[in-house]
Amino acid sequence: MNNEYFYKMLLDHIDDGIYFVDSQRKISFWNKGAKRITGFSASEVLESFCFNNILNHINEDGVELCKNGCPLHKTLADGKTRDAAVYLHHKQGHRVPVTIHVVPIKEGEKIIGAVEIFNDNLKKHEIIKNMERLKHLAMYDQLTALPNRRYIDTFLASKMNEYLSLGIPFGVAMIDIDKFKNFNDTYGHDAGDEVLKMISNVFKELVRSSDLIGRWGGEEFIGVFVGIDDNNLYDIVEKIRMLVEMSSLRNYNETLKVTISIGATLAQKEDTIEQLVKRADELLYKSKSSGRNCITMG
Repeated sequence: MNNEYFYKMLLDHIDDGIYFVDSQRKISFWNKGAKRITGFSASEVLESFCFNNILNHINEDGVELCKNGCPLHKTLADGKTRDAAVYLHHKQGHRVPVTIHVVPIKEGEKIIGAVEIFNDNLKKHEIIKNMERLKHLAMYDQLTALPNRRYIDTFLASKMNEYLSLGIPFGVAMIDIDKFKNFNDTYGHDAGDEVLKMISNVFKELVRSSDLIGRWGGEEFIGVFVGIDDNNLYDIVEKIRMLVEMSSLRNYNETLKVTISIGATLAQKEDTIEQLVKRADELLYKSKSSGRNCITMG
């Protein structure tokens, strides 16, 4: 078995489409993967030119790349490898989204041809992307982009399991915007939404990779902080409280500011998640009754 036959046989069993062209873009090899994706058999395309009404790549804007911007043509001209996402013209007439990778074939320093490798995994990538988007919609609050209650519940359960099995301590803080109903009544819900986003951005800047701050509902948020003691927990939530107090919206006729009240507590061995959250909530309302814009620990 000669080397050329061996390598062509090997390439024929690769699922990706592969074809070779010479320096004039005449097709000299066409594997079974190319037939699977395009509908054209090797006998239909060999010895023809790639620009002769075969694949007719277009980009996402509908530009016909064979006439303007063909990656294969450019690689033959400058010897650079290229990647692109394009739509090829299937034998049956429809367009197929593919990703292509073009590599020059050289003999010494001379470019004598090129190889184009293409696959139809673009559809799979889009499916994965859509699944990720749906997952994000299911687990994150759409207004603030913070984790939502479903995500928070899952995170709390995992941290409680780690605490009980590995002894990794964690604390919970319930956070509420002071007099938010009055704010909405005075400035309108659009301004209220902007405040929610502003506060959420404060949280995002402060939260460590091991922790979480999410939107519990309405103007109420919850923080879960891992590997801390009472002092650490107080320092974290005090910094949150102070930075919210020092933040403001400037794109209104007047500077708009709000404050937050916080109730914070460490998880105990005998706690259920419900008991832990309830205790933090009760501590929050102590902060409310103590004048707001403060922290109550317990």
